Amino acid sequence: MVYGADNVKAYYNSTTHLPIGHVIVVAASDYGTPQETNGDRDIETFIADITAERLNHSHRVELYLKLDEEYLKSAEDLYVKGDLTQAGEKYWGAVNALLNIVGEKLGMSHYSRRDLRELASYLTEVTHDPEYTRLFSSAETLYANFYHGFLGKESFNAHREDVIKLIMKLRTYLNINT
Repeated sequence: MVYGADNVKAYYNSTTHLPIGHVIVVAASDYGTPQETNGDRDIETFIADITAERLNHSHRVELYLKLDEEYLKSAEDLYVKGDLTQAGEKYWGAVNALLNIVGEKLGMSHYSRRDLRELASYLTEVTHDPEYTRLFSSAETLYANFYHGFLGKESFNAHREDVIKLIMKLRTYLNINT
């Protein structure tokens, strides 16, 4: 299920259990649209960013590293179960977390999709490797698929392979043991 504001409210009205992040989104929607309250970030990233603001640099990097690991594990589990829509969002989360580490280490902004795209472009420029921006486009496609559900299995698999390659490239760039 995609948790847009209307879907969250309908879900909330139909059950007694709602993930805490989505409760926050519903409560925040009383004060503005989801775009005004959390921008173009999914709720997990939004909450992680708010938490990260209160941490020092090294603890932020640790948080983003843990998020990368958790997102990738969750993505792979969902992929095996055949839930490609949810898996795609989690693959995006893993890329997002690693690019947040890049941004932290370089002192560059990393809080919006535009920031993340600029980080991928920066990596392409400094490494002379255009794969960073090309592979990032595949990550964006998986993220868009979460909201629009337009990818078939074969297309999803092609983008998934690209995203896994990007994750490995980012981990190598950051000297993170894989």
